[in-house]
Amino acid sequence: MDTMTDDLYRDITEFAHDTPSWFQHLAEVWTELGLLLFGVLFIVAWWRARSGESRAVAVAVLAPLVTAVAYVCSELFKSVIDEERPCRAVSGALTPLVECPPHGDWSFPSNHSTIAGAAAIGLALAWPRIAALTVPMAVLMAFSRVFVGVHYPHDVAVGLVLGALIAFLLVRICTRPTARLFDAMRGSSTGIVRWFAGPGPAAYGTAAQRGRHGSGAPDTPPHAPQHPQQQYQHPQHQQQYDSQNRQYQDQGQYQDQQYRDQQPAAWTPPADNPTMALPRHDPRHDPRHDPRYDPRQDPHQHNG
Repeated sequence: MDTMTDDLYRDITEFAHDTPSWFQHLAEVWTELGLLLFGVLFIVAWWRARSGESRAVAVAVLAPLVTAVAYVCSELFKSVIDEERPCRAVSGALTPLVECPPHGDWSFPSNHSTIAGAAAIGLALAWPRIAALTVPMAVLMAFSRVFVGVHYPHDVAVGLVLGALIAFLLVRICTRPTARLFDAMRGSSTGIVRWFAGPGPAAYGTAAQRGRHGSGAPDTPPHAPQHPQQQYQHPQHQQQYDSQNRQYQDQGQYQDQQYRDQQPAAWTPPADNPTMALPRHDPRHDPRHDPRYDPRQDPHQHNG
């Protein structure tokens, strides 16, 4: 007796045969090309995380590892649940678009879907903005396995959920110890180990302490808060910003005090002659005693 999933499988394969030939070839290629694209995204996510905190690079490295673990779990399920491929078991179904896997290569769950689900969630945890790309990629890859006729719909649905669940749990469990490992790797004396772990945000802190122009004064950290009450997300950037503010304040107070010390005393008329004007010979009449005096702007000064 045909089941609901058999009927759904027939409907999808019939729809696949009604599509243009170029679309059928695209679906055949996508079932394998999607795995390659996920591999490229793993490398990009790791590379961009190298300049971040240890936790970020730890999650990026864990993403492909948990995907591999999800694949192993899928194979274990296959060895326990011996479900025949629908391209061989469903009566009245059309010929699949690709060659039907041999007997013994069981159907439940779908390895491709498990890998896709784990990769999509692993990449989303390492690079949240890319989730809008990886999740649809995983769904399309899972659907393509039914489209080409080698899996039941429930095979790919369970595979997606299984892979996503394994990836999420393992990343959450392993992130903290892996981050500590990368902290140790960044302090290693071996160059290749430090390169793999990445420079981290400390590399920026060293450059900021030297100053961009080698003056020794720290440069303003990137993305400085525009509002005085705004705080940095990274504690190191906040410390650099606070230290720079204190330096500027101390320098400004010193310059103000120096200017006040250079000013002549205020003129106070004597008590017996309160209407007495400032004597002409008093140096306070001479603008050259003003620390702000610039002889180049004095019309009475002539070059000899």
